[in-house]
Amino acid sequence: MQTFLAVTPGGEQAAVKFTRSISHVAYRIGPDSTLLRQNPPPQNRGGLLSISDADGHPIRNAGALCAAVTRECGRGNYSGVVLDFEKPPSEDRKAFVRQLFDALSRTRRTLYLPERYIDAAPGAVMLLCSAISGGNFSEYLQNAAARRRGGRLALDVERLRMDFRLPCPSGQGVPLGGEEFRRLTALSSARFFSPELCARYFTYIRGGETHFVLFDDAETLNRKVRIAAEMGFSAAFFMWPEVEDIAGSIRW
Repeated sequence: MQTFLAVTPGGEQAAVKFTRSISHVAYRIGPDSTLLRQNPPPQNRGGLLSISDADGHPIRNAGALCAAVTRECGRGNYSGVVLDFEKPPSEDRKAFVRQLFDALSRTRRTLYLPERYIDAAPGAVMLLCSAISGGNFSEYLQNAAARRRGGRLALDVERLRMDFRLPCPSGQGVPLGGEEFRRLTALSSARFFSPELCARYFTYIRGGETHFVLFDDAETLNRKVRIAAEMGFSAAFFMWPEVEDIAGSIRW
């Protein structure tokens, strides 16, 4: 399994101390089907090119955007592309995904896609988020592999830090920032490990209410990646801001 570290502009210098396998989170879809870059032109940097659609621009000319991406791959010596698409699948985005997969395949580059876009390019690598708050982690991966029917998979590693007020029938917790998480850890000295969730947890009481905090550390993240590798996942992605404080303990 290949492990990538997704890094935004400005963080690369610190990140490459741990791994040279970088996914460069520096590109986004602009108006008129353009590819916008957040930092200076690449110089044979290698790794992966990561594209966001957070600005919400429609892709009216899939061919032009596809050509811009493939040119950038050549300039930067990128071995593949990650589509970090947040918008729901639409016909313009699916058309772009299909064309991009075909173009990258001709140059032996890999395309990584969120699960909800995989129908547009079944031969691409499907990204599966690692963060679950219920059920069984191994079964979760097995079910995804069964849905893919032999298709390629990659683990999108999300560092869990979530607070649940008990009882929690919805199963929805509140995401915690680093500072808030550290503050809450001081409220409980006991830490436990859930083999089913492959995560750690603790409880605390505030205002007469019991809270359950589910979280990952370097050990649980390494364990999740190992389980995925044993199931045949081809890659794993970590976000640099999420693991910066534990990067030295991640098995790159």
